Amino acid sequence: MSAEREVRLDTQRSARTGFSEIIYCPGKSDEQIADIAAALKDTKENILFSRVSEHQHSIIASVLPDAELHARARITGVRRQESPNYKGMIVITAGSSDVPVAEEAAVAGEYMGCDVKRLYDVGVAGLHRLMAHVDDLQAAKAIVAVAGMEGALPTVVGGLVSCPVVAVPTSIGYGINMGGIAPLFTMLNTCAMGVSVVNIDNGIGAGYLAATIVRQLYTFQNKA
Repeated sequence: MSAEREVRLDTQRSARTGFSEIIYCPGKSDEQIADIAAALKDTKENILFSRVSEHQHSIIASVLPDAELHARARITGVRRQESPNYKGMIVITAGSSDVPVAEEAAVAGEYMGCDVKRLYDVGVAGLHRLMAHVDDLQAAKAIVAVAGMEGALPTVVGGLVSCPVVAVPTSIGYGINMGGIAPLFTMLNTCAMGVSVVNIDNGIGAGYLAATIVRQLYTFQNKA
């Protein structure tokens, strides 16, 4: 089977959902990555390649010279549209080890048009760090809360704010963390209302959801 037949881009996704297909890169061959980049060369939409390696980024950049590597987020992005800079999306982490997953969420939100505020290393083990930002959190329209270990951060945040909280469990933690299953269970069992949970380490899914919420709010406000 040729690489051409192996790659079938969803070129109509933006018309259906408001944002183009995000290309997941692990497992793809160099030829597939190059073919996808070539197929997107003339698009006027913003482009995201997720979980890229530096080698894969070099392939993308050879086809799309305007491609930018966001190393901590493991994302290659191409900006083809000016950002509306929708306000109100916040990404927070319990610890600094959770930052790569959080950056994935933040960068996705930025390419979807949001002006993303980052609050990192504000976990509940030092609750004063979180409480110092209560005003910012309570002014948010959507929050992505990223935590490993026992994953308590989203529940605490959910008890402080009126906006949706997207919880992201990470695989960061000691043995009983079980590769992120422990914080996943904590977040699924939250007693705080308004908290939804994505899969382990799924920063890009959380960022997409939070950005969609913010974008919808602006759309409704402009129609009102």
